Parts: sequence; C-alpha cells; structure tokens
Amino acid sequence: MKIVVIGGSGLIGSRLVSILRSKGHEVLAASPDSGVNTITGEGLDAALAGAQVVVDVANSPSFEDEAVRKFFETSGTNLLAAEARAGVGHHVALSIVGTDRVSDSGYLRAKLVQENLIKSSGVPYSILRSTQFFEFIGRIAQAATDGKSVRVSGALFQPILSADVVSALADITVGKPIMGTVEVGGPERYRIDELVRRVLKANGDEREVITDAHAPYFGAELNDESLVTGPGARIGAKRFEDWLQEAGSQRPAAKAPTQPSARH
Repeated sequence: MKIVVIGGSGLIGSRLVSILRSKGHEVLAASPDSGVNTITGEGLDAALAGAQVVVDVANSPSFEDEAVRKFFETSGTNLLAAEARAGVGHHVALSIVGTDRVSDSGYLRAKLVQENLIKSSGVPYSILRSTQFFEFIGRIAQAATDGKSVRVSGALFQPILSADVVSALADITVGKPIMGTVEVGGPERYRIDELVRRVLKANGDEREVITDAHAPYFGAELNDESLVTGPGARIGAKRFEDWLQEAGSQRPAAKAPTQPSARH
C-alpha cells in the first residue's frame, strides 16, 4: 500500500521509511525539502493522492510556546484536511508520554492540541505516545546547562531506544486504526539526574549535575508520574545499560535541545 511519512527525512521518519519499504510498501518520504509543506499546504494534495496511510512524525523548528502551538495547529489542520480530500484511511501520529499530564510545558500543550485535532478530524487514526529517547539524554543536559553545572529534576522517567519506537510505529502503521492512543516506553525506570550523570561521564564530560526538584523539564516541573507509561504500554527491548555500553564515549555530544520526548 502507499504510505506517506510526513517528516520522513528526520531521525524517526527516515528509519520508518526504510522499514516500511523493506516490507514491500510504496513509501513517500515527505518534507519541505521534497516539496511537501504542511504549513503552507504546498504539495500536500499531490503527495497524498492514492495514499492509504499517512504517518506524521514532523516536529516544530521552534520550541517557543506560541510558535510550537502554531506549528502543530497549522500543520495538523492542513494535513488532516488534505487527508479527508484524498480519502486516506489511517492517520498515524507520534506523540509524547505525559502530553496530558504536563500542562505547564508549552511543547506538550502543543502536542495535545495536535492530538485533539486528530481525534476530531473524522479520519481514522492511531496515536503512539513515546517516552524520551536514550539518544536525547545528552540534549536534556545541554538544555539545562548553566556554566559548568547542569540542573535537572530527579523525577522518574522511562527512556527508550529510538529504534524501538520506530519498530512500534511501523507495526501500528500497517495495522488497523486503533481509534485511540497507545504508549511505548523503555523496559526500566530511572531518575533523570542519574542518567544525565552517567551519559555525561561516558562522554568524558565533567559538568556537575545538580538535582533540583524544581528544575524545569522543557518548561514544566515534574513528578514521578509525569513521564512514565501507564498500564498496557508497549515496552522496548533495549536496556539502557546495554545501549550505554555499546555507544560508550564514541557517542557525539549533542549541541542543542530537541523533542522533549522525543520523542519523544
């Protein structure tokens, strides 16, 4: 079947495209670089012609509260309207665990706007909420750095290998619409400050990690329920210990924050 992946050139999108093509599907990796722009609507109708499934893994280029809300609202509205015109039978979206619980985060509020647009669109849908990726723990540290110290929360989270998220997303994409939300997270729960220390140490980074219960995580204070999965969640296979050992000090340090989830 024909599947269109919006954001198909990114970390998650490019891997998803490869998996789906390996399964014999016709997959279009859509992005502004390929002439498909969900903000302006450019190229959407042509890209979605004949598509049975659309997967949205696009991300906002800005994390400022109003900008990110506008991105997901505009992109979602344009994309879902184009899907309705094209008769798309399944809309799949990647979202973030905690979207409905961490309302102080402008980013997560924007993702909730996106989710609500999907639910009210009339297009059959599936929403996959993921916990934070192993690969982005270093970026959490970068976003929380002040001089030579890193101030982060000690709340629980449940990070996951991005490839395990892609695997879950691929399964949902080729299945029937769930008409609801499913979560995916890593096999273990850790304290955020603990894993930030370990990732920095593995990279030879000497910044001091300070545990602060009030330290914001992309604009919000956290508790132990904010970023962990609930009952019935899908659980990734890769353990943090194994990933850290395999990646070791060769993993490049991140330069800028990305999805708080994300994807999260």
